[in-house]
Amino acid sequence: MKKELSAIEAKYEAQKIAFGPMYFQAVIALRDLGILQFISSHRQGVSIDTIVEKLDVSEYGITLLIEAAEIIGVVEIENSLVKISKVGFFLLKDEMTKVNVNFMNDVCYLGAKAMTKSIVNGKPEGLKVLGDWPTIYEGLSILPEPAKTSWFEFDHYYSDNAFPEALKIVFRKKPKMIFDVGGNTGKWSFACCDYDPEVKIKILDLPVQLNVAKANATELGLLERIDFHKIDLLDVDQKIPQGADVIWMSQFLDCFSKEQIVQILQNAWQAASEDTTLYILEPFFDNQNYPAAHYSLVATSLYFTIMANGNSKMYRVEVMKDLVRQAGFEVVETYPLIGDSYHTILECRKNGQ
Repeated sequence: MKKELSAIEAKYEAQKIAFGPMYFQAVIALRDLGILQFISSHRQGVSIDTIVEKLDVSEYGITLLIEAAEIIGVVEIENSLVKISKVGFFLLKDEMTKVNVNFMNDVCYLGAKAMTKSIVNGKPEGLKVLGDWPTIYEGLSILPEPAKTSWFEFDHYYSDNAFPEALKIVFRKKPKMIFDVGGNTGKWSFACCDYDPEVKIKILDLPVQLNVAKANATELGLLERIDFHKIDLLDVDQKIPQGADVIWMSQFLDCFSKEQIVQILQNAWQAASEDTTLYILEPFFDNQNYPAAHYSLVATSLYFTIMANGNSKMYRVEVMKDLVRQAGFEVVETYPLIGDSYHTILECRKNGQ
């Protein structure tokens, strides 16, 4: 709910924005230098002198970072003893927070300065700090570390928790052939193979991504059940093949602009028969139970702008449903916030079916 701020409060909030990058990097330093973990291990509090004595960091550095941490509520100081706060605890222990911090620091931080240029040009101008690709997707398998690890941990965190319930939904009608569109490393396809020993999968993605998925499938001994189809879905001449009982798109359409989403869904429409079901799995930012999820997903849209492709975002659920209708599908069922996840599934069929 909107809160009326006094002028003094509003000015303070403005300074939080102005100095936000500095405080963020102070938290990174506290974590990487082991200071935050050391404080956390002393639940009754620990003196700065003890921290200086036990850690290989100068008194100046420790004092500086703890003063910053106190300002933003990461630690609390009482009777000259430093204690970790609830905020600090989440920074250290909460998986969502750790994944988000690493993603921002390792993937997005250096490129964020190119936000204005990215908006003006409609291109991910910040991506240049990681590599010379038109979008991040061409370079995912060869991103420099630690960006590569942080990217995939971020991506998997926001999808894997949805898989158990999603599998139950998708396999209700016992599909024999599933097209995994934008299959990435193959995690969903492998989960399908584990769930149903009879199902066959075709992963559709860019060549560089298929190389990774195929290597993973080889290691798991799944090459007899998984096929690989190279496709650039932004090329209107490249068509999704026919023959799928299920077309699955997991956290895929948010990688594109609205116009591109309609184009991709129209491609799926031409490939779909009257018996084909299209499933769209997305974390819609306006369909979340907790403000932390809403906040994180809107910030993820900014990543798409500066680092990914310059023109995509996280969408509202009704916006996606409208794009589905524009492409010739109808949403026949909505499964909101399935399982222990942030995701909604849209079950779609060709209009009139």
